[in-house]
Amino acid sequence: MGRRRGDDRVVVPVDTGRAELVPDPDRPRSWTLLLDGAPQSHVDLDDPAHLEFEYVRRLGAAIDLLAPAGAPLRVLHLGGGALTLPRYVQSTRPGSAQRVSEVDGALVDLVRRELPWAADPRLKVRVADARATLAVTRDGAYDVVVADVFAGARTPAHLTSLEYAAEVARVLAPSGWYLANLADGPPLRHARAQVATVRQVLPHACLVGDAAVLRGRRYGNLVLVAGRVPPPVPELTRRAAGDWFPGRVVAGAELDRFAGGVPVVHDADAVDSTPPPPGIFSVRR
Repeated sequence: MGRRRGDDRVVVPVDTGRAELVPDPDRPRSWTLLLDGAPQSHVDLDDPAHLEFEYVRRLGAAIDLLAPAGAPLRVLHLGGGALTLPRYVQSTRPGSAQRVSEVDGALVDLVRRELPWAADPRLKVRVADARATLAVTRDGAYDVVVADVFAGARTPAHLTSLEYAAEVARVLAPSGWYLANLADGPPLRHARAQVATVRQVLPHACLVGDAAVLRGRRYGNLVLVAGRVPPPVPELTRRAAGDWFPGRVVAGAELDRFAGGVPVVHDADAVDSTPPPPGIFSVRR
């Protein structure tokens, strides 16, 4: 463990690289987690309902719309980071049963020590690979599966295939939802392939994101919402349009065109997601 002289930053090696906790100068007791220089999470220890990152607000909006306000949900989080969304669900939907699967045990220890979350026997954090966690999970166990898994700044190949998506679909309740953070840039090969692949098993879907990212003009994050029943597109559209950084929703025929002609990904040909352009990440210091 090391704190840099002259500030409150924490820099420490973890199992998957170098972790850094950077204090937010605008929000007391708020921190950004970086892994190998790539921002992974932002948490406000005094206000767990505050979601700083744009794509995380979109994931939060989808969770908000899945059930009546305050109703508890069963949520599986693939990828833990600093537990931003588990804290959000804990705050906004008390009594929710949540499991977090994070492959980096040293990172879990760091977050537990430096950014502790509220004690809750219904929130269980386990050190495990996401795919391995799915394999030992019973059918229909969760209302929501959230995938936000990155090795550095790329989603590992084994979490991009049809075989993986079939496991996600298996552990979801019939009316459940899969929410995935897709980071991609022009020409959006990864995002298009993920839409085509996931819709093989969860056919009703939409994408939420910045218009420039959706048009393939820049690198960024897109949120995939997929299930066996149609997603709440009008409500998601209103939430995205009213965000601090307005976004839009792609659904229906437009989503068909977005993923049209793109081959489905299988384990045998899966690759890691598109790497970000050099120098894209910066955090206020």
